Amino acid sequence: MTVSRRTFLELSAGAAALAGFGISTARAQDPDVLRMGVAARGPRYSDPTFTTQGGDNWAAEQVYEQLVRPRDGEFALSPDQYVPTLATEWTTSEDAKTWTFKLRPGVKFHKGFGEMTAEDVVFSYERAMSEGTDVTILSNIDSIEATGPYEVTIKLKAPDVNLLGTTIFNKTTVIVPKKAVEEYGEDFKTTKGVGTGHYQIDRFDTEWGTRLTRFDDHWDKPANIPVVECVYIADTTARTLALLAGDVDMIEAVRAPGWVDSIKSRDPSLLVDMTVPGSFNTLHINLTRPPFDNLKVRQAIIHAIDRRAVADALAPMGGTMYGLQPAFFPAGMEMQEAPEDLQFPYDPQRAKELLAEAGFPDGISFAANISQREDYSSTMLIVQEQFRAAGINMQLDVMDHTAYHASNRSDKNTLAMHSSSYPPIPTQIYFQQLASGSEVKADGSGGGNYSHYGVAMPGIDDLLQAALEATTYEEYLDNCIKIELQVLRDLPLIGLSSLSFTVVRNPRVDLGYEVKSGYARWRFHEATKTA
Repeated sequence: MTVSRRTFLELSAGAAALAGFGISTARAQDPDVLRMGVAARGPRYSDPTFTTQGGDNWAAEQVYEQLVRPRDGEFALSPDQYVPTLATEWTTSEDAKTWTFKLRPGVKFHKGFGEMTAEDVVFSYERAMSEGTDVTILSNIDSIEATGPYEVTIKLKAPDVNLLGTTIFNKTTVIVPKKAVEEYGEDFKTTKGVGTGHYQIDRFDTEWGTRLTRFDDHWDKPANIPVVECVYIADTTARTLALLAGDVDMIEAVRAPGWVDSIKSRDPSLLVDMTVPGSFNTLHINLTRPPFDNLKVRQAIIHAIDRRAVADALAPMGGTMYGLQPAFFPAGMEMQEAPEDLQFPYDPQRAKELLAEAGFPDGISFAANISQREDYSSTMLIVQEQFRAAGINMQLDVMDHTAYHASNRSDKNTLAMHSSSYPPIPTQIYFQQLASGSEVKADGSGGGNYSHYGVAMPGIDDLLQAALEATTYEEYLDNCIKIELQVLRDLPLIGLSSLSFTVVRNPRVDLGYEVKSGYARWRFHEATKTA
């Protein structure tokens, strides 16, 4: 990297600021330490069963394991693509309601808590079902019992052909030792967490971050790098400068237009890892607020958005979504694959015509809230500008990220952008953002269906139930495609774009595999680092 005087002064200032975080440059250069710069103010939980902010998942992914998982750097696009982890094999009944898992013998917990048994698995699931952050998703489990010292049987209330993805590989259904949870109590969620993963918790500091050390008794093989540090640096400038100065090895990127090009221009040797698709950016149209209860107005809205331009503005992280799934996901499709009347190409003139047909020849004006976070604000500012060409005047109230989510959760938005990551299991987004049971409530007690779909007008509940009760994967997909088409007919929710979770790393770090897709967390056990 060529260092100009300006860059030198910036790096010096960044190093001084990072010293306040307790970050040592000397340790960052150590090939035995991998340091990750996390985009948050500090860890809240080390236990993924209770994690409420995405940054905490980086450390948790190293410490804990599930019964099965996808291959590193990938999503499992179908049930047959999951690989054995703490379970070595599994079977399911013909009605997809009973699943039996054979456990791997000899798996050891960290810190001397002994061998994992079926009792620990049952305890872990019952804990997640009663206390975890994904209680709703796990609500289909009727019972889980130990049917042998190394065997558990899960019985479901309704069939689930995708159980491996909906439930088994879920961040809340990691396996923990019953003895450690009972011994440590509340401290288990933070400083005293114990898992079976390649790394164990050495230090948990709510201001600095989390330090992990290699677990040499891992059931597979020990990790290559002895120490992983997840250092929390919320300030985007400080985090960027930390990477440029070599004080950290990797950082969570700033998901804003031009940022990747900017940092690569500062140091062309940096490597960029991106999950595809990453976040699903969706736009909820509040059906209880006129004129959005008028289908022609909603059709005008979708014609007025150039979704390709939205994705291109966020290149190389942005991706297009025609429906609610990326095209390569199950139930996803390209625009030309849909019936012609449901394709909705970008056409501001057609949007004006539809508004006139709806009784608004002079266009419409309304206010909407949006988060100040870069990925949210930049996306909606682009949409705001596109709307103008169609006679749609959207006034944006830019607010703190936490306040923004609170406004959505209390039904205070008109066009609510939502960003969340989903696996290749279409029913998850339908369940969370479209089902009537997930309708938003003014008192904040509801769910993520900010459009009131299925309540303000008929929705997709019956199709969703049919998909969830399918006993074959083909039947499941058929119902999911029907849902995609029904949503295009009704337009309570628009797929805006996808936005890759992105990490920028120093070339001295080799992850050991290529990051292609997956959640915003990946394992470091295969990573190597040169001095």
